Amino acid sequence: MSCFNQLSVQDLLMYGLGFFAQSFFGARTIIQWIKSEREGKVVSPTLFWIFSLNGCFLFLIYGVLRNDIVILFGQTISFYIYIRNLQLKGFWKKIPHYLRVIILPLPLLLFLWVGIYSPESFEQTFRNADFTDRFIILGSIGQLLLNFRYLYQWYHSEKVNESILPLGFWVISSVASVMVVVYGIYRHDPVLLVAQGLGLIAYVRNIYWSVVKLPRSQV
Repeated sequence: MSCFNQLSVQDLLMYGLGFFAQSFFGARTIIQWIKSEREGKVVSPTLFWIFSLNGCFLFLIYGVLRNDIVILFGQTISFYIYIRNLQLKGFWKKIPHYLRVIILPLPLLLFLWVGIYSPESFEQTFRNADFTDRFIILGSIGQLLLNFRYLYQWYHSEKVNESILPLGFWVISSVASVMVVVYGIYRHDPVLLVAQGLGLIAYVRNIYWSVVKLPRSQV
């Protein structure tokens, strides 16, 4: 309790945004989990990618406020992979053209806005990025893996021209989740701790469904 008593209103709002962003990631996991349980196999629902895209942008803002280059780098990569999966699901073209024009450059516009109106934030971000620190290295590798899983998922989806979530995606997710939890403990970041801790449960369950039901071509 004493830790929370020391938080300022600004800190509380920042963490509130982080948890709100993670609520989208949590919702996507629950939706995917429920649909997978119903079908008895791993599925890739459109809502999974819609919630991912919304959560990603909000978490990018959180990363800026936290001056966390690990979050910023990872979420920028993920943002565009989520869009690609929406294209593969046939949903992206259903979004009005003017909204697609607004959505596509959002991460870049966010960085531009911060660079112009709050350049000290970027300076602080890179000052925090001490890659000689073993916990920063661990967190960076974990975050890179969390985003590499989407490159892995993208590769397999392009092979079958369909949005899928292969076994390797969940294995990478589980390993990366443990690494980010350790990094979250080091950074005293409750958002990362709660999000990755709960996510690990769903990842392990999807590994089970993948091993039991997944065709070899999707491993």
